[in-house]
Amino acid sequence: MLYLSLLLISVALWITIDLSYGRLLHLKRVSSRTFPLRQSDFRLYTYGKDLYDALFTDIKQAQHHIHILFFIVKTDKISREFLKLLIDKAQEGIEVRLLLDRFGSHSLSNEAIRSLQKHGVSFSFCHKVKFPLPFFSANQRNHRKITVIDGKTGYIGGFNIGEEYLGHNEHLGLWRDYHLRLTGEGVQDLQKQFLHDWFDDTKQNLLDASLYFPKQQPGTILHQFIPTDGAYLQHTFLHLINGAKKEICIGTPYFIPGKKIMNALLKARERGVQITILVPEKADHPLVREAKFPYCRKLIQAGCNIYAFQQGFFHAKIIIVDDDICDIGTANFDMRSLYINHEINCLLYNKHFIQTVKNKFHEDLENASVLSYSDVNPPSLIDRGKEWIGTMLAFFL
Repeated sequence: MLYLSLLLISVALWITIDLSYGRLLHLKRVSSRTFPLRQSDFRLYTYGKDLYDALFTDIKQAQHHIHILFFIVKTDKISREFLKLLIDKAQEGIEVRLLLDRFGSHSLSNEAIRSLQKHGVSFSFCHKVKFPLPFFSANQRNHRKITVIDGKTGYIGGFNIGEEYLGHNEHLGLWRDYHLRLTGEGVQDLQKQFLHDWFDDTKQNLLDASLYFPKQQPGTILHQFIPTDGAYLQHTFLHLINGAKKEICIGTPYFIPGKKIMNALLKARERGVQITILVPEKADHPLVREAKFPYCRKLIQAGCNIYAFQQGFFHAKIIIVDDDICDIGTANFDMRSLYINHEINCLLYNKHFIQTVKNKFHEDLENASVLSYSDVNPPSLIDRGKEWIGTMLAFFL
């Protein structure tokens, strides 16, 4: 028994040192990065079928290269169709590069990967386990979702690839998400970010290859891409919240903001800013529902309106401030996105497009119910226990 206790203590100490030292080294290496303000044209997709129809059509029409990064590609019907499409394009002589997160796409079989590579698709996993810090590296996620086709068309948003995102999951039902398609100047920034991530994992440097950066005409919507690597996303969120004068709208599947952002929201409410938050009623991961309860209680007491989406599962990542700035991207409003995940968000500054997004947000509010204090203050000991565990593990959820 003594030896077992010593072993458990040693392993716990090893994990703690690994995670702490790994993050310390990471923060020394990483720096704040932003791309310039650009002008592009955007289209918003909120249903998986509509997005996949557009994405697959653009892939089929590719003439030179296809660069795709997803957090999750599953092994179901639509995923196999997606992978087959990439193989078909590679067989046509199109350059195809597919980069997937090792944890998120763990179900992708070695057989499927070999088939991709055999037929000419360049494939790599990002964030593979690395020594001497295996726990820190295993805990990192590349949560970005980027597609660039011929350097002319780009995609970014919350959708991954799988039947679940078409609403075919019996438990979750309809899947609601926000994903952007763009053409114009901003595509070059998505290309740079993809090639940056590709280099990190393959050591193949294509960032200076001009053929991946054809000159694009400016679009009509002013915007800026903000990539983050487990740091500095908090600065962006705080800037948005602290600058609000009238209204903040937040949509997120996981609401675990942490102390600093929570305090900023409460101070915004003290300034008279109206705050509306939309979260899903259902949960797709253990404890994330209960982990949000302590934050929701404080915000409801402060006069914020919190809604729970009832029509299916709400997975969009969106912030709208005063109808002046809209943030759409891959980052959730939680501590994992803030302090661990590699993300990319898009700040949009066009009032007409922001109104289009806000109209979609209000459609989602119509399919949601207002949460009361009692809804987020469950009396049962089991729920209280889940909340406590979720709070303790909030950094990793």
